[in-house]
Amino acid sequence: MNKTLFHLAFPLNNIEQTKAFYGGGLGCEIGRETSNSIIMNLYGHQIVAHVNKEPLTPQNGIYPRHFGLIFTSETDWENLLDAAQQKHLKFYQEPKRRFPGLPTEHRTFFLEDPFDNLLEFKYYCYPEAVLGCNEYAQVGDV
Repeated sequence: MNKTLFHLAFPLNNIEQTKAFYGGGLGCEIGRETSNSIIMNLYGHQIVAHVNKEPLTPQNGIYPRHFGLIFTSETDWENLLDAAQQKHLKFYQEPKRRFPGLPTEHRTFFLEDPFDNLLEFKYYCYPEAVLGCNEYAQVGDV
């Protein structure tokens, strides 16, 4: 079976802080590394952090840019939440439930890495909402 993997590249300005947050904090396996980049395994997907010589500035709010994971098991989502809290990772948005009672209901929280990149972790109560439920137009926070 051919499994397709997701790849994402994003900016940073310190490799050691990256390893501490993504490796030590989120449990990413650290792969190849140079003085300018590092490859990591985020739950089976390749993320690559590249050193940016220009200042990294935070965006105002969670939009337009963030990345993360959608868990298919609520227990796995809760386990990551517990680990993030125990490791005192920086929460950008505390855990909450979006769209309660609707087919698009999901649990979510946002973390902020040391370089102002935002990561969202979700669990949908109804799996069909991940890529379906098109009759429900609301996406994210208003």
